[in-house]
Amino acid sequence: MNQTNLIHGGCMLLLALLTTGCSSLLPSAHSDSSPFKSFDEARNAIDALVPMKSDSATLTRLGIDPVQQPNTVILTQADIVRRFLPSSLLKREDLDPGVLVCLEARDACRGWEITGARILKARTGNFAADFTNFSRRSETTGWRFNALILLVNDVVVYRAWGGQPNVNEIELNTNPLGPLQEIGPAVVTSSH
Repeated sequence: MNQTNLIHGGCMLLLALLTTGCSSLLPSAHSDSSPFKSFDEARNAIDALVPMKSDSATLTRLGIDPVQQPNTVILTQADIVRRFLPSSLLKREDLDPGVLVCLEARDACRGWEITGARILKARTGNFAADFTNFSRRSETTGWRFNALILLVNDVVVYRAWGGQPNVNEIELNTNPLGPLQEIGPAVVTSSH
C-alpha cells in the first residue's frame, strides 16, 4: 500500500466517523462513592436502624462502618451541638428525643455523617457536532445520598437520611462558530 492510498484511507475513515454521529466515541466519566448499589438500598439500611435499640453490631451487619465506608465524617459532640443548636430560635424541646439524649451524654455522644453517590456523566449527541465544537450535550444521571447517625456508647439514638434519588441533568452548549468560537477574543489585540 503506497502513501497516497494510506492518506486516502485515513481521510475516508475520518469522514465516516464525522458523518455517522457515533456517540460511543464521546467521553464519559463515572463517579462511585458508596458501598450501596442504589439510593433505595442506602435508605433501607438507615431505616433499618431502630433508635435506642440498634447497636454497632447492627451497623456492621447493615454495611455501615465509618472506617470502611468512603466519605463518612465522624462528628464530635461539639460538632453535633453546633449542628442542632445553631441559634436561639430552636428550643431544646423542638429537638428529637434521640438528639437530646446525645447532647446530654456529652463525650459519650458521637455522630456519623454519611454521603454517597453513583453518578455517570456522559457527552451524548452527534459526534461530529461535538468534535468540531458546534454543539455539546452532556447528561448527568445517578443518585446522591446523605445520612446522619448519632450514637451514645455504641447505641444508635438518632438517624435521618436525605438526598437525590434520581439525578437527571442535561446541559447543552451551542457555539455557532464551532471551532472558531474561542478564537474571537484572542484575535483582538490592544494597541498602546
